[in-house]
Amino acid sequence: MTRRTITDYDPELLSLFDRYVHGFLTRRQFFDRAAKFAVGGVTVAALVDSLSPNYAQAQQVAPDDARLIAAHVEYPSPQGAGTMRGYLVRPADASGAVPGVVVIHENRGLNPYVEDVARRVGTAGFAAFAPDALFPLGGYPGNDDDGRALQRERDRDEMVEDFIAAVGFLRNHEACNGTVGAVGFCFGGSMANTLAVRVPELSAAVPFYGGQPDAMDVPQIQAALMIHYGSLDERVNAGWPAYEAALRANSKTYTMHMYEGAAHGFHNDSTPRFDEAAAALAWERTIDFFNQTLR
Repeated sequence: MTRRTITDYDPELLSLFDRYVHGFLTRRQFFDRAAKFAVGGVTVAALVDSLSPNYAQAQQVAPDDARLIAAHVEYPSPQGAGTMRGYLVRPADASGAVPGVVVIHENRGLNPYVEDVARRVGTAGFAAFAPDALFPLGGYPGNDDDGRALQRERDRDEMVEDFIAAVGFLRNHEACNGTVGAVGFCFGGSMANTLAVRVPELSAAVPFYGGQPDAMDVPQIQAALMIHYGSLDERVNAGWPAYEAALRANSKTYTMHMYEGAAHGFHNDSTPRFDEAAAALAWERTIDFFNQTLR
């Protein structure tokens, strides 16, 4: 079956879907507004299915890849939950400790796509650690709709503290040499920006289409930043001018790349929003950036 791409969908439908998956529309509101796109015997439910992730398409590095040592491990939670859990991946042939990268998932928990991204980071020679914000609620539930619902049950401030703790866990792990960066997508992109504000020891942050921090918090940033946006992502991009002004005013080290014709989620190769050319270029730039800032 031919894989569908973003060009197969009306931009208004994509905008509605984006607002739905990010909690700005209820399922009923989305179905009502998307009904006009359900033509030729196609139902709204079928449209949702076609826009939803197919994780078999996204796997680039197998979980048992011989180049890697990968396992789910627990780490202390500062929120009284006892422990958190994440996916730790490290190069199998490393002769010693290597730089680390915290990989932060979207607004639905640690799904197979983000675990695969962690393995991609590992094949680039870094120790990757991908926490699951849903672990206190049982972990990623196996599908993104339920994952989004669960993540809305968690307090954002508590999740921030759990991701800060993940940075500390990785910095002090035997696989890591103590130098750590972060990369995140959507919610994870926003969290990567937040970690840059909150963790002075963070050396680099790469937010993919993430919400921006308050301009008043920008002076706290010590990390070098590489920021990726899709030109069609009007919702998130609206916050960039103020963020850039604050970064410039405070003489922060940053690079922003805007990918023309790319939508929110363009790196996620499990959905039709995936833009192969933009994703490949953004990832090449990301790994080069980590090589420059973490080694």
